[in-house]
Amino acid sequence: MDLTVPEYAYMFGFLQADGHLQRGAGQKGKLTVELNARDVDVLREFQKLTPYYSSIRTRERSTNFAETHSSATWSLCSLEARTKLSELGLPYGRKSRTVAPPGLDFSSRDYLRGVIDADGSVGFTGKGFPFISLTTASTAMASYICGYAREATGAERIPKRNSRDGIYNVLYTMEVAQRLAADLYYPGCLCLERKRTAAASLTAWVRPAGMRSAYAKRRWTDHEDRILLQLKSPTAAATALGRTVQSCNLRLWRLRNGQVPRPSTE
Repeated sequence: MDLTVPEYAYMFGFLQADGHLQRGAGQKGKLTVELNARDVDVLREFQKLTPYYSSIRTRERSTNFAETHSSATWSLCSLEARTKLSELGLPYGRKSRTVAPPGLDFSSRDYLRGVIDADGSVGFTGKGFPFISLTTASTAMASYICGYAREATGAERIPKRNSRDGIYNVLYTMEVAQRLAADLYYPGCLCLERKRTAAASLTAWVRPAGMRSAYAKRRWTDHEDRILLQLKSPTAAATALGRTVQSCNLRLWRLRNGQVPRPSTE
């Protein structure tokens, strides 16, 4: 499971947000992901990406929200597969507050898209404004999306838990949401089809005449990219460039992995 491969990065982000890894007796255990039956196609893609036996089962039951609810559950029992996922950062048992981005190289936008597909929302507010959001109990995950969005759109967010239930609700709206959705949901990417459709619908929105203009993104220059590559340290570059460490770290990863063009030589 090479997380620099877009499909595996997406899959891992999704599993961290919506998967459940449980232990059994001895070396037994399993990974399960239960989704609304309408999203079964993404579970089939996970099944194709996994070189171990796994199964998908559907069921119907009554809930407090619907008389009949259809769901699909993907189950994977392989010890080798579970060990790999655990080593990458998918904890056994409760994980909502402890889960964090991987500590090795990974395809950042595909990983984040997986997290948002599982635990986020994309669409329009009640007032008709585009939005993209993530709800999480993890400080690391809330900080990560803020850092990524800062790099991708220039929008600054400081993650704070709400007072009611201690959850982070990270929200982006209007042009920032449009730019972030376009970055994450690029053509041909693996994702939930309904989220892809929602992300594509955001592009049609135009700021009403007379509404205060949106925040202007601070774009990276060739000069800044050269300093970043020369210093090879996000921390040192953050001080030299007046940017955040997260922004420099993400930009350095993108430069090294060909996600953005390298600066021209002077």
